[in-house]
Amino acid sequence: MFKDRVLGHPAGLFVLFFTEMWERFSYYGMRALLVLFLISSADKGGWSWDQAEALSLYGTYTMGVYLTPVIGGLIADRLIGYRWAVVLGAFIMTLGHASMAIETPFFLYAGLLCLVLGNGLFKPNMTSIILNIYKDHPEKKDGAYSIFYMGVNAGAFLGIMLCGYIGENVSWSWGFGLAGIFMFFGMLQFYFTQNIFGNIGLSPKKLKRLESAKGDFVESEEKVKEKAAPVPGNVVRDRLIAVFIFSIFTVFFWAAFEQAGGSMTIFADQFTQRELSGNYGLIFRVVDAMLTIIPLGIITYVLISLFKITFSRYSVGNIILSLSFIIIWVIVLWKVYRDYTSESVEVPATWFGILNSLFIITFAPAFSKWWESRYNLSGPLKFGLGLVLLGLGFGFLAYGSHAIVGSDFVKVSMFWLIAAYLFHTLGELCISPVGLSYVSKLVPAKWIGLMFGVYYLFIAMGNKLAGTVGSYIEVIQEKYSISTFFLIFTIVPVVAGLLMALLSPVMKKLMHGVK
Repeated sequence: MFKDRVLGHPAGLFVLFFTEMWERFSYYGMRALLVLFLISSADKGGWSWDQAEALSLYGTYTMGVYLTPVIGGLIADRLIGYRWAVVLGAFIMTLGHASMAIETPFFLYAGLLCLVLGNGLFKPNMTSIILNIYKDHPEKKDGAYSIFYMGVNAGAFLGIMLCGYIGENVSWSWGFGLAGIFMFFGMLQFYFTQNIFGNIGLSPKKLKRLESAKGDFVESEEKVKEKAAPVPGNVVRDRLIAVFIFSIFTVFFWAAFEQAGGSMTIFADQFTQRELSGNYGLIFRVVDAMLTIIPLGIITYVLISLFKITFSRYSVGNIILSLSFIIIWVIVLWKVYRDYTSESVEVPATWFGILNSLFIITFAPAFSKWWESRYNLSGPLKFGLGLVLLGLGFGFLAYGSHAIVGSDFVKVSMFWLIAAYLFHTLGELCISPVGLSYVSKLVPAKWIGLMFGVYYLFIAMGNKLAGTVGSYIEVIQEKYSISTFFLIFTIVPVVAGLLMALLSPVMKKLMHGVK
C-alpha cells in the first residue's frame, strides 16, 4: 500500500479523498436546498410548506443520517465487506438524489429514505478502510485523517456553493440533480479503482478464502481484545458514566449547531440584506470567484498528482474522475461569467453555508497546534468552551435581529450571519473531533462498536431536536421576535457550556487518567 505515494501517503488514501469529496458534495448540496425549496412560494418553484413542517422533516432526515451507520457497519463487517458497502451505499444515494430531482411528494420522501439508507452503508465503511490502510503505520494516521478531512470540507464547500447557486438561480431540480450526478461519479471512480486497496475491504468470506489459500493464521480481533490487560470494574463504570455525560452535552450542541440547515437558512433568505451594488457588489464578485477557483485549483493539483501514480493501472477510474472535474470547472467558470455579466448582485441564501467549511480549513491547523501544546485543555473544558462559542455565535444573530419585530421583514447586515458561522465553527472544532476521540479512549475495546452506536444515537437525538425546536421559529417570531428565538439558542448552549466547565473536576475523576 505504501509503495505508490502521493504527497507522502498511499495513493489509495486519495481515491478515498475524492470519493468522500463527491459524497459530501452531494450531501451538503442537497442539505443546503431542502428547507429553502420546501418553504419557497410556488412562483419561485417551491412547495409553499409551512416552516414548521419543513424544519420537522429536515430534523427527521438528519436524525436518520446518524442512526443508520451503526447498521451499515454491521452489514459490512458480517456480510459484504467495506468496499461493496461503499459502492452500494453510493448507488442508493444516487437514486435518492435522482428521486428528489423529480419534485413530487412521493419521490421526495423516497429520495430522503434512499439518502438515509445509502449513507448508513457508505459513511462508516470509508473510515474503516482508512483504519485498515494505516493499521501498521499509526504514526501516519493523524496526517491521513487531516487530508481526508480536507476532502470532506472541500466537497461540502463546493456542493453548497454550486448546488445552492443552481437551485436558487436556475431550478431546484437541477440543484438536486447536480448532487446526484457527482455522487454517481464518486461511486464509479471508487468501483473502478478499488483494487488499489489490495485485500482491504473484501467480504469476510473472501478474506477467509484468501487466508486459507495462503495458509496464514491471523489472530482474530476478539482474541487480541481478550489478551488486553483487564481494567478494574469500578474504573470501567466511571468511564462509561463520563461517556454518557459527554453524550448528553452533545445533544445540546447538535440541537443548536444544526440550525445551519434550517432556521439560519430561513434567516439568510428572508431577513438578510443580500443585494449588493457598486463597490460592494464588485468586491463580492471578486472574493466569491477567488473562493471558488483557488480551492478547486488546489484540489485539481492533487488530482494530477494522483494521475501520475495510478493512471496506467486504473485508467477507467481516473478518466471518470477527470470527467467529473472537467464538468465542475465548466460549471464554476459559467457561474463566474454569469455573475460578472449580471447587472446586480444577490448573494444566494445558501451561500452562507460555505463559511463553515471555509473556517474549518482556515482554523483547524491552529486548533491542532493548540491541542498539541502545553496549553491544551482537558476534554470537559473543550466541550464547555465549544458550547459557549456556539452560544456566542447565536448571540450575534440575536443582537443583529433585534430590530425585526413580529412578521416585519426588515433586512439586516450579512455581518451577523458571517460572525455566527465563525463562532459556530470554532465551537465545532472544540467538540466534534473531541467527542469521538474520548469515546474511543474511555470505552473498553470489546464495547467500542456498541458505544460508538450509542454516541451516534445521542447525536441523532440532537439533530431531531434541532428540527423540532427550529420548527417554532414562526410562532416565537410572531409572538415575541426572531431575536428572542435566537436568544434561546444563545442562553441554552452557554449555560450548558458553563455547567460542563464546572463539572470538569468530577469528569476528570470519572475518566481515571484518560486525557
